Amino acid sequence: MTRQVVLDTETTGLDPALGHRIIEIGALELVNRRATGATFHVYLNPQRDIDAGAVAVHGLTNEFLADKPCFAHVVREFLEFVEGAELVIHNAPFDVGFLDAELRRLDEGPLARHCAVRDTLRMAREMHPGQKNSLDALCRRYQVDNSGRNFHGALLDAQLLAEVYLAMTRGQETLGIDVTPSRADMGSMSAQPARRRSLKVPRATERERAAHVAYLQALAKDCADVVPW
Repeated sequence: MTRQVVLDTETTGLDPALGHRIIEIGALELVNRRATGATFHVYLNPQRDIDAGAVAVHGLTNEFLADKPCFAHVVREFLEFVEGAELVIHNAPFDVGFLDAELRRLDEGPLARHCAVRDTLRMAREMHPGQKNSLDALCRRYQVDNSGRNFHGALLDAQLLAEVYLAMTRGQETLGIDVTPSRADMGSMSAQPARRRSLKVPRATERERAAHVAYLQALAKDCADVVPW
């Protein structure tokens, strides 16, 4: 069984070294590349002000978070949810840096002690060099509907990232189709002589080629990127 947790965070600012804190964690579970429906989602009181630039990104305010729990109150539940899983995170150094800073405040070990981490931004840069690889860009590239993403939200972004990640890695999975013939099938197969058939290879017409070129041009426009093929 392969267990993965797709995770995202929202924060008060960009740098935990400057005292910025996590204000939202969203995560969902995949087992054998299928969503189980298990999620972890919490808003957190950062016990400090949120940068105005950060509010413009995620829309979370000091007033909204004033009655929310602190990270210390949810740390045990969080670690239990991610324990032993592989975390799937877009721009993992950012989120892991903040999570490690929160864990250090509580004298907990680093996140790496509890789980492995896979960075989808690094994967995307290797798969699509020279192109935009933000989550929005990947949603467009892999035709994942992100029309409801007016603000960044940890759980929403984790859900979008899960769809993008599965699309990015689709070639790594098997179809799981059982092609072992039954005994009855094997009997009927052995009773018939093998037939050699010639393979017919259809050729695209000029109209089909033109339609294919038009499709690629439209795809490049929709992605706002250079399509490598």
